[in-house]
Amino acid sequence: MRILFGPEIAVGPGKVALLKAIGKTGSISAAARELGMSYRRAWLLCDTMNRCFRSPVVEANPGGRGGGGAKVTALGDEVLARYDAMERTAIESVSEQIRNFSTLLSDDPPTTDDEERNA
Repeated sequence: MRILFGPEIAVGPGKVALLKAIGKTGSISAAARELGMSYRRAWLLCDTMNRCFRSPVVEANPGGRGGGGAKVTALGDEVLARYDAMERTAIESVSEQIRNFSTLLSDDPPTTDDEERNA
């Protein structure tokens, strides 16, 4: 699920994962490493979120001796809680349709070789 704000994705699965990783690590760079993305990409995602919401969802402190780090703000925590609630509601509301849809899928999922051939 993605929440759009104008042309931007205010929040979606990747940004939620980043916010959770920042909360866990206390650092944008450590969160980026944990998620396998560049620091620049993580910083740009944080910047987009901060521009989309009424106040910052991530606060970063300048690096250097004794400095550095980042934290998810109270608004960021609220964004995470509300996103998780919306996602649970969405999943619950379509669970029957997903079960019905899954009957249309093959009994044997494609293998990596099949995926490469279809790319």
